[in-house]
Amino acid sequence: MKVCITSKGKEKNSPTDLRFGRCKYFAIYDDETEEIEYIDNSSISANQGAGITAAQKIIDIGAGAVVTGKMGPNAMKIIEASNIDVYRFEEGTVEEAVKSFKENKLSKINTPVSAHSGLKN
Repeated sequence: MKVCITSKGKEKNSPTDLRFGRCKYFAIYDDETEEIEYIDNSSISANQGAGITAAQKIIDIGAGAVVTGKMGPNAMKIIEASNIDVYRFEEGTVEEAVKSFKENKLSKINTPVSAHSGLKN
C-alpha cells in the first residue's frame, strides 16, 4: 500500500507538515518496496481549492492512507469517499511518521478542521 505523508522537504529527515492541502511535498511511502518518493504539491499556492486538488492527486497516486496533522472539510470528503484512511501525526520527521504508521501508533482523523485553516500557517 502507498501511504502519503505531508512533508516540508524531500528527505527522510525532513519535518512533516501539519497542513494537507498546503504542504510543500507529499512523501509517498510504498510498504512493499519500503521506498519513499517525493512529489511536489502543485496546489500549495492556489488561491482556493488547494485541499481538493491535493486530494485528487493522492487518489491519482493510488494511496491507501494519508498521514498529516490536519485536513479541511472538502479534502476530507473526497478522501473518505475514495476509502482512504487519514491518520494524525503532529510533529516529527517523515521517517518517524513512517515508523509510527508501520507500528500502528497513529490515530485516525475523523473530523476536519475549518475550511482555509492552511492559509493561517
